[in-house]
Amino acid sequence: MMHVAFLLLIVFTGGSSSEKVCSYQDVVDYLNLTTNSGVYKLTQPVLNYKHPTVVQLDIILYAILAVIEKTQTCIPFVWATMTWNNERIKWDPDRIRKDDSPLNPYMYVLNDGTVTSEEDLRVVSACRMDVHKFPLDTQKCNISIGSAIHCVDELRILPFSNASRATQFSREVIKSQGEWEFLHLSISSNNFTFGIKQWEQLIYTFTMKRRPLFHVINFLLPILFFLSLDIASFFIADHRGEKLGFKVTVLLAISVLLLILNDTLPSMSNKTALIATYCIVIVAMMLLSLLETILVTYLIEKDSASYEKLRLKNNLEEQQEKVNNCNTGPHRTPSVAIDYS
Repeated sequence: MMHVAFLLLIVFTGGSSSEKVCSYQDVVDYLNLTTNSGVYKLTQPVLNYKHPTVVQLDIILYAILAVIEKTQTCIPFVWATMTWNNERIKWDPDRIRKDDSPLNPYMYVLNDGTVTSEEDLRVVSACRMDVHKFPLDTQKCNISIGSAIHCVDELRILPFSNASRATQFSREVIKSQGEWEFLHLSISSNNFTFGIKQWEQLIYTFTMKRRPLFHVINFLLPILFFLSLDIASFFIADHRGEKLGFKVTVLLAISVLLLILNDTLPSMSNKTALIATYCIVIVAMMLLSLLETILVTYLIEKDSASYEKLRLKNNLEEQQEKVNNCNTGPHRTPSVAIDYS
């Protein structure tokens, strides 16, 4: 619609547009779409429509609020500074005696038309998590900034600071990192073509390293301790039922830790986490130990049953032999005592 109105303006001006430089605001004024205050709201701040607006962007990481591995998202708190030139704003600073305008700590306008806007943002960034080395992993999260309606010919987005300077500033002002340690910040530009126009994106990449002490103390060491208890259970006597119950209890305790790990790691990953392999190997060893205990208990019970059957058979044979000895021994006439008194 804006381009059609611009063509109508050229026709109605009788071809004089070749000598006069037109702006987007000329089209808006010709169509009576705005009042005087709309000069700074509806159009690009350029006098010549062929000149793109150059926005210099600077992002400083202020805090890492959360990194959610399950949903593969990162929530950083950043300080964004944007600077551009408004060609419609110019004044002589010597003619201004007193500045009665309200103070705004997030917006600065200079006499040459330079506008600086500062804002703190809580950003939700989608990250492609690689948890192969969890909890000794390093993650990278991107913040892509670009315009959805203005192409490269209309708007350019350039970084104000280079990567090393932005990294240094972020390390100086960062307040909260939590589980993660901020390493460095890299800046790159990406241009892509959609249709016949080209669009520009500025990508800030935050590299973070996990502090593994919490997971080592609360997960890795307990599993190792449970494995040591399972190995120590071999010293428990097999003829009692305590050994089998002890092994089942230890296996259930590790199952609880595995449920906690399942809630932490993402469901989809390119590689299997080493900690998952570590847990699978330990659970497999404990399962084999449990099966061995069941087998030994079964063999002991079977041997006890065979021994009891053999003992009963021997007792029966002994009793039968005693009966046979009594029946086949020498016959004696019983003596009778007669009293003649």
